[in-house]
Amino acid sequence: MDDDFLFMTLLYDFYGALLTDKQKEIFEMYYLNDYSLGEISELLDISRQGVYDTLKRAESSLEFFEEKLGLVKKHQEMVKKLEKVKNCIKMIREKEKDPQILKIIEEIAHEIDELNL
Repeated sequence: MDDDFLFMTLLYDFYGALLTDKQKEIFEMYYLNDYSLGEISELLDISRQGVYDTLKRAESSLEFFEEKLGLVKKHQEMVKKLEKVKNCIKMIREKEKDPQILKIIEEIAHEIDELNL
């Protein structure tokens, strides 16, 4: 799957609620339900150009929100850092023998897993 496609759906996860209802509808049909512009045009009874323009406005809005707020970038950075921590925990689990330390490590790992990032 295309990286731009994935990034756009990630932007939608964070900022989709800020779009208009029409933008959300068309965005979801195109990106989430894999409809073509022509199919969306027929289903919504608007021109293909109208679908395209609405989709592009929605994409631009999502990119604008990210540019101003940076939530996706912060999220991605946090996920990378948590992966590093998970890898460190894995290394400690493999080498540590002290049951008290292992218990603390397991608690930390559990807390990280509950974040669901």
